[in-house]
Amino acid sequence: MTLNRYQPGDIGEEIARRSESGRGTEPASVSSTDDPRFLQALRNGDEAAFASLLDQYHGRLLRLAMNFVRSYAVAEEVVQETWVGVLEGLNRFEERSSLKTWIFRILINQAKTRASRESRTVPFSSTQSPQDEDREPAVDPSRFEADGHWASEPRSWDDDTPERLLLSKESRDTIHQAIDALPPNLRIVIQLRDIEELDSKEVCNILKISETNQRVLLHRARSKVRQALEQYLEGGISQA
Repeated sequence: MTLNRYQPGDIGEEIARRSESGRGTEPASVSSTDDPRFLQALRNGDEAAFASLLDQYHGRLLRLAMNFVRSYAVAEEVVQETWVGVLEGLNRFEERSSLKTWIFRILINQAKTRASRESRTVPFSSTQSPQDEDREPAVDPSRFEADGHWASEPRSWDDDTPERLLLSKESRDTIHQAIDALPPNLRIVIQLRDIEELDSKEVCNILKISETNQRVLLHRARSKVRQALEQYLEGGISQA
């Protein structure tokens, strides 16, 4: 594939080749994408640079797209359209944000467009308020006394939880399962903030939501994930 004269089908073929060969299943370090020389290499049509970008971001873009569309096949189409948009827009990219943030913004715009076309309700409508996003309390009310104090305090993970349990594959799987079980609006925010490590300003810009809304959604998402992990840890400790 020659990036300077690419065709959309070439991108799909490149993705398929790399998937079949097993490349791209584990994202590499993204530090190189912050190097101005990496961006210049992409603009110069460097195939190795684009292949590295595919390895680092393709799977992550698929996970984000699945928050908006109904099927994996449609998510794959959205991601391929995103890569076309990236290549078409490289020379117009003004570097006001990181390359990573810019790519995620293209993906989410593409995913929202496809979701609207399919008449699927897209999270983060401009008419929604933080209270409308998720009416469930962040913490189970039964854990509080009438005066507002804890009836059963959260377990202190740092003090009495074995490090091996926190770092185990099972606990990581529990975290990922808890994130996957979240409503899409919560799942997207925690993915962008805690997995992709974007700051709050970047997330608000990408999702077109207020700082207050972002903070409420992130708090609810983290609380639900913490509750799931706490239940797992308590079960593991009781069996130890």
